[in-house]
Amino acid sequence: MNYRPEYPRPQFVRKEWLNLNGEWDFAFDDENVGVREKWFNNGDAFNRKINVPFAYQSKLSGIHDSTFHDHVWYRRECSVPADWKGKRILLHFGAVDYRAWIYVNGQFARFHEGGHTPFSLDITDLLSWGAESIVVRVEDPSTDETIPRGKQFWVEKSDAIWYTRTTGIWQTVWLEPVGKASLSKLRVTPDIDHGDVIAEFEVDGDFTQKCVEIDISFKGERVARDTIDITEPYTKRAINLYNRKIFRTSFHHIGWNWSPESPNLFDVKLTLKDSGGGTIYDEVESYFGMRKIHTENRMVYLNNKPYYQKLVLDQGYWPGGLLTAPSDEEFKKDIELAKEMGFNGCRKHQKVEDPRFLYWADRLGFLVWGECAAFPSYSEDAAARLTKEWIEIIERDYNHPSIVAWVPVNESWGVPFIKNNKQQQHHSLAMYHLIHSVDPTRLVISNDGWELTKTDICAIHNYNHGNNEETSKYEEFKESLSTKENLLNSKPALRGIYADGFEYHGEPILLTEFGGIAYKAGEDSGWGYTSVKDEFEFVEDYRRVMEAVFASKALHGFCYTQLTDVEQEINGLLTYDRKPKCELSKIKEINTMWHPTIIK
Repeated sequence: MNYRPEYPRPQFVRKEWLNLNGEWDFAFDDENVGVREKWFNNGDAFNRKINVPFAYQSKLSGIHDSTFHDHVWYRRECSVPADWKGKRILLHFGAVDYRAWIYVNGQFARFHEGGHTPFSLDITDLLSWGAESIVVRVEDPSTDETIPRGKQFWVEKSDAIWYTRTTGIWQTVWLEPVGKASLSKLRVTPDIDHGDVIAEFEVDGDFTQKCVEIDISFKGERVARDTIDITEPYTKRAINLYNRKIFRTSFHHIGWNWSPESPNLFDVKLTLKDSGGGTIYDEVESYFGMRKIHTENRMVYLNNKPYYQKLVLDQGYWPGGLLTAPSDEEFKKDIELAKEMGFNGCRKHQKVEDPRFLYWADRLGFLVWGECAAFPSYSEDAAARLTKEWIEIIERDYNHPSIVAWVPVNESWGVPFIKNNKQQQHHSLAMYHLIHSVDPTRLVISNDGWELTKTDICAIHNYNHGNNEETSKYEEFKESLSTKENLLNSKPALRGIYADGFEYHGEPILLTEFGGIAYKAGEDSGWGYTSVKDEFEFVEDYRRVMEAVFASKALHGFCYTQLTDVEQEINGLLTYDRKPKCELSKIKEINTMWHPTIIK
């Protein structure tokens, strides 16, 4: 069976490729003897089968073992299509958690560290053009709290807010042929104020006497073409769209900016060929959206207009696949269900989500706050690891118009003394400035929840709404949200909103975690921040909490906890297997109640 058959990299698409998902040989290496015994050249060492791209801890992997195994091995034989001979062959991994050593036909090919970002390698010189052996050795330290692990628990049994771990390959593996020269990167930056789109790309291999032809189309009609002679590996070119005749006529009246309400996308095709127009070496298809996000007047602006964000916290876990969605359709379904409830986006929590989710967010119109898996314990090595992953995250996801914000730190995880510890404050500041230095187009939240340092949004978490009968607690919750002063002076987790030495400078204030109402709608048992007995109470308690949010004169958006139940958490609007806990129209009715458009 070919699991996850869709092309895995929607922002950099080639027509020719070979999916390597499916059944692989597999082995646990609990004694860590595989390198010494040369398992990379010994097929007899593999005594299990696993379904890639599902981690061995998941049901869909065919193994479903949640115990600690810090060293595991994968092996697969495949044949490279004969008509690819004469081309360079690239091997791609969507994500392997946490460290990976790749061997091809018994020879070491590449090492990669980082459990949530892609990597590739040119394996042309290692091929036999017969039965090719690909072996992956993985190291994933189960109890190391200095590696970025997000919600993956360092204890064998999941508990509280911590979930089952993911070890090894958990996104698609594939092969691609490219010419002796090929496109390696594409970065597209929209400028809606001037009508420009800035394209940056790189060429690998021999770039002499070559050109790149860029075609941009909108709703199936070409709107721009540019041909660029390549003089160096890196090229940057601005293309203006405002002055194109087609926008002054047919598209002028319908609008062409991207938003959740109008997810307009431009298709772009890059063709690398001889300057004389003969041989084509590479073709890549992508897309972009003309979208701008910024803040002013204590509000978030989308495309130069105030935009009230109604987000839902999304952990990105599935019962059968854990971090890996069982199918591409599951990504689309989650977004459609969220939009059906009146949400216009999500905060993707403690996970670098599969690019296919971002593809559907782009296509369907759904804002995304991108977040990285945190390390639980601070060290200099931990800070370096997180920094490296963030650079790779932004390189992978920069072109997605749905992403409007980055969240490098959450609730002081990994930086527990940030209130007054200068080193940990510097880490938060470093992440804030680093992300802005490589992506000036999006907002950055320095420490979502509390103890913020330098930040673009004042993001506050508050679960203190109480049960329905706790009226005084609810009134205190409502009062704490009511004004700017009350919000900034609150200590919902007994922690100040800003770290020592930092203060509010007019950032938009959003309530970015709250709610978490537990309702057992199926067989699963577990916990939430408050609880109800039936569907009627569930809807009414949601209404009660949201009325306090909408009554605020200072909040300019929210993120409700959470979209689905996850393992022992039963505080989702949907069950773990995505069944609604109530009529979704009732949630939408509440979510579309009045809210302030302009903050005074």
